[in-house]
Amino acid sequence: QTDIVEIRGKDSGIGISKDRLPYIFDRFYQADPSNTRRYEGTGIGLALAHELITLHNGSIGVESEEGVGTEFIIQLPYEKELVSDTHDPVLNENIIGEAVSPPSAFSNFEALLSEHDEIILIVEDNDDVRSFIAEQLRGEYKILEAVNGREGITVSQGTIPDLIITDLMMPEMDGYEFSSKIRSDEKTSHIPIIMLTAKAGLDPKIEGLEAGIDAFLNKPFHVKELLITVKTLIQQRKNLKKQYSSITFFKPSVISKRSADQSFLSKAIDVFENHMHDEHFRVEDYAESLNMSVSQLNRKLNGLVGQPAGNFIRSLRLQRSVELLNQTGKTVAEICYEVGFNDQAYFSRAFKKQFGKSPSAFRKISS
Repeated sequence: QTDIVEIRGKDSGIGISKDRLPYIFDRFYQADPSNTRRYEGTGIGLALAHELITLHNGSIGVESEEGVGTEFIIQLPYEKELVSDTHDPVLNENIIGEAVSPPSAFSNFEALLSEHDEIILIVEDNDDVRSFIAEQLRGEYKILEAVNGREGITVSQGTIPDLIITDLMMPEMDGYEFSSKIRSDEKTSHIPIIMLTAKAGLDPKIEGLEAGIDAFLNKPFHVKELLITVKTLIQQRKNLKKQYSSITFFKPSVISKRSADQSFLSKAIDVFENHMHDEHFRVEDYAESLNMSVSQLNRKLNGLVGQPAGNFIRSLRLQRSVELLNQTGKTVAEICYEVGFNDQAYFSRAFKKQFGKSPSAFRKISS
């Protein structure tokens, strides 16, 4: 037909059985559902192709014979007056302006960081799956992407995301090794991890749990299952942060059972102890002592105890002042300056806000 453009693609592969042909354009459908299939698919590519062609008022069909091969037939309407090879610089500029560079293009992640945004990192080598997941989550969360485990490590250390979604089977570094490295690094050890896997059975899950996985989603997964799992894990972290944000004493073993988290908190408290008397000890100095940027430190502490670095330092100062009030006969003014406050009135206000009583009243009750 003169008003139709037809495109045919044909192979001489294994073919598709006739009873499965009616379903191959369904999202997440896989013609070969076995765990030992030679060619691993995701059930997204053909569904996406079908939707795009339908949007252009076209059609896509398939003919296949097992052991012989498969042929796809695409038909699109042809309207000559809409065909143009002219370049639209304005449109091109808009597209470029909205584009997001791949994570590997960033050597400095500071521009991406915000203490308030919830960041989700998707580590997946399949472009279709990664784009599909990002599409479902974008809008509610800030989305970062990595194409393999090695890139995922770099991005996660640079941005300290709130949650990571990773595939099990990836080149360069599989999901197990990637998750183990995330868990063993003090910067990222607290981050919840969701693993996508096409492997069925108990053994892969046990191995994943040993690597520190928080939740599993079997491929093909349902969008609603993904969204609920993400929301639940992030909410669990929020609940923990809310609980720890108001505590008066930071004990690493209570805040986290993970050794890397405990090690980080112990180191953070030790650094503070070494600078407790210095009223000029700044957040920038604190971050540098812990080999982090200010944004990284804020996101790490927010992720663990629900407090940015400045609040955390103040809480530690007040925590130390309580110990001095209980264990020494020093005056409130002496204790104020010893723990790094240079204004006694501000110290008293901060103390009362934290503990509900002024330093003097607190000492009377404790004695």
